[in-house]
Amino acid sequence: MKNGNLDQAARDAGIAVDFINAKGEAESISDETKRALLAVMETPKGKLPLPPVHVFTVRDKRQLSVEGSGEFLWMLETESGKTFNGSVQGGETLILPPRLTQGYHQLTLRKGRKQWQTRLIIAPRRCYLPTALAQGEKRWGALVQLYTLRSERNWGIGDFGDLQQMLEKVAQHGGDFVGLNPLHALYPAHAAFASPYSPSSRRWLNVLYIDVNQVAAFSESRAAQRWWQQVKTQKALENARASDWVDYPAVAALKLNALRLAWATYAPDSAFDAFVAEGGDHLRYQAAFDAILTERTQDASGAWGWPAWPEGWHDPQQPEVQAWCAEHEDEIRFWSWLQFLAQQQFAACWQRSQQLGMTVGLYRDLAVGVAQQSAETWQDPQLYKLGASVGAPPDRLGPLGQNWGLPPLDPHVMRARGYQPFIDLLRANMRDCGALRIDHVMALLRLWWIPYGEGADKGAYVAYPVRDLLAILALESHRHRCMVIGEDLGTVPKEIVRMLRDSGIFSWKVLFFEQDAQGRYRQPDAWPRQSIASASTHDLPTLAGFWQADDLALGERVGMYGGDALRDLQQQRDAQKQALLKALQQAGTLTTLPRNTAMTPALNVAMHRYLAQTESALLGLQPEDWLGMTAPVNVPGTVDEYPNWRRKISVTLETMFADKAVKKVLKAVSEARKKG
Repeated sequence: MKNGNLDQAARDAGIAVDFINAKGEAESISDETKRALLAVMETPKGKLPLPPVHVFTVRDKRQLSVEGSGEFLWMLETESGKTFNGSVQGGETLILPPRLTQGYHQLTLRKGRKQWQTRLIIAPRRCYLPTALAQGEKRWGALVQLYTLRSERNWGIGDFGDLQQMLEKVAQHGGDFVGLNPLHALYPAHAAFASPYSPSSRRWLNVLYIDVNQVAAFSESRAAQRWWQQVKTQKALENARASDWVDYPAVAALKLNALRLAWATYAPDSAFDAFVAEGGDHLRYQAAFDAILTERTQDASGAWGWPAWPEGWHDPQQPEVQAWCAEHEDEIRFWSWLQFLAQQQFAACWQRSQQLGMTVGLYRDLAVGVAQQSAETWQDPQLYKLGASVGAPPDRLGPLGQNWGLPPLDPHVMRARGYQPFIDLLRANMRDCGALRIDHVMALLRLWWIPYGEGADKGAYVAYPVRDLLAILALESHRHRCMVIGEDLGTVPKEIVRMLRDSGIFSWKVLFFEQDAQGRYRQPDAWPRQSIASASTHDLPTLAGFWQADDLALGERVGMYGGDALRDLQQQRDAQKQALLKALQQAGTLTTLPRNTAMTPALNVAMHRYLAQTESALLGLQPEDWLGMTAPVNVPGTVDEYPNWRRKISVTLETMFADKAVKKVLKAVSEARKKG
């Protein structure tokens, strides 16, 4: 294929043939990358009379151009079951019936023996916003990595019982929500693979969050209770609970053993049967995946997941897998039951937040993708392109770029399926919560695709149908009464900033980054209302870690810096601290300057009060910052150098909310939010 034809083919497929690099210069994509990505994608072939899906917002003209010639008969069936009929000539415009409601409708076009299906989606322009926020009220809540919570009763990992307690304590101190890390299903058989951002499935839950103490079948099982009373069990539990780091394999062994004993005497009821029926094949093969992964031990190379299985097991529809499933129905139902328990307990947390009168209550986090060896890629290798991985191009902080090891969703397959995979994903993650945070929200516009096995510098941006996806997001947002928060930190393409704002999606504003060109921190009254403010995130240092430069010391220990980078970063940090002190004084939250470099209780309160005074409608605060903790939960760019996704909160929930310093912080926050 000649260069001109190759470039055109790439553009037709949504592959950008050039991009603006970190230096602000235009950089061309290599022909090798274009060919590699074109080979991975399933680009549309041939013209159809109508596209497979068409999305309208409420103000759009409801009409479609019909390609071809001759007469076509059409029938439109609305979501409510009402039908409309008519005919249209090829090359003319089909005017849709008036007053079609928001939702999903089906248009069928016929000509002779041929017929074509088009899904029509009619959506609102903006996402749902709770009445209190629409009326100008401001709310605050806690941002929690659920696994980090300690309590006097959990099994070495924060669970849904802890979440319910957290909701009650936050509400008691004037808070309105608890924001969570992704709760997506991980890999119980390989529990050490613990990143919530590299899940097995984004439609199902992490079963290690089940509070076993709440499971009736566990307390009613004599075998389970005998096991529970054993000295060996209690010692293992004590060790898991006492550790400052989540010991995922130990926790998984304890919980799965307990739940298997409970399952042996569990009598399925109508609620479980309905859950299984609603979950359909997707739940069945999620359960089958977990069961097969449990059965198959890790090989000598350390490889695991379905790519390491024999060829005949690479697709759930293959005869070997189907035969295994038929012989292991009880095992599949066991893993389905764990999903049922997790969903029940999480739903109970949501219901409790509503009983407490919380406006937002819970917000969930949607990861940008799933891992290469996941249950999702096993179930649907056509949708997820295993010949590519997503990441980020090279920049100043990462001269080699980033490769996240997550296979991208093919936008052409999504469109051919009427966006049903995206709709299913939103529905799974918008249930039982008042807000959904979308990680790396720029993925709605574009993603950096890297041919599998190549470095991140060999990638290219691939476009996604952003207007359609935003419209569907707004529609599902209203249907679930779930507001949307977009994680838009880092380099954000200008073209999506206005789209996100116009769609009613909340921006994320982090204290550390809210500086102008002169290094001055933005005053509270200048923060945008349509945003959530926070001191930090799970990928950044804690407040105390930032103030004491512990993150820089840690970075040096794990070999992240070279040359004069550490010295430059320390100078930059010193300047940031001085600028922040000036901002606190100007805002009136700090009257006496600290005498040393340590985070003092007074300075901690001043920073929290400053954040609480911002105009941002939402404010999310980390318990780590209430407690003055310095160790981060994640150090981006590290794998084995730091135990990411494992660091626990330093004290139990019971101790934290009884702490006088914590109470002082929360009182200051609650008072400042009410004044706004």
